[in-house]
Amino acid sequence: MSQLDPIVVAQVDALLTDEHNPITNLANAAALLNDSLTDVNWVGFYLFNRASKQLDLGPFQGKVACMHIEPGKGVVGTAFASGDSMIVPDVHAFAGHIACDAASNSEVVVPITVNGQTVAILDIDSPSLDRFSQNDQKVLVDFATQLAAHLDIEALAAVC
Repeated sequence: MSQLDPIVVAQVDALLTDEHNPITNLANAAALLNDSLTDVNWVGFYLFNRASKQLDLGPFQGKVACMHIEPGKGVVGTAFASGDSMIVPDVHAFAGHIACDAASNSEVVVPITVNGQTVAILDIDSPSLDRFSQNDQKVLVDFATQLAAHLDIEALAAVC
């Protein structure tokens, strides 16, 4: 299984330079990751909705997905509540896992933080067990940091 190449961090920066629409940026970031990763079946974002206090489905690549996730629920909600990135080698062993796609067996999630506020969660699923490595997680954390530099949280809040 191939590792995620760290060049994707520089690629997302170059791709999003001078673009200020947060949905456009998230859509292209999801597409970039989907093209850069092997053995994945879903790549996308859940965006924190300030009004409803839940995570709403954002731009993604893959099959239809859960539209709303409560903070603290499932892998995505747990990452949001803790503020920590996580690798889940077997989602079926994760207490409270939300099965949006029965084909998913492992998952990696990374909070997207802007000005100290978690505004979204990057979520990537794989049909394989134990798909994601520590290297993948590190690259994705760096990717999320670079992506955050291209997100205007007020513009993002206006659409959530």
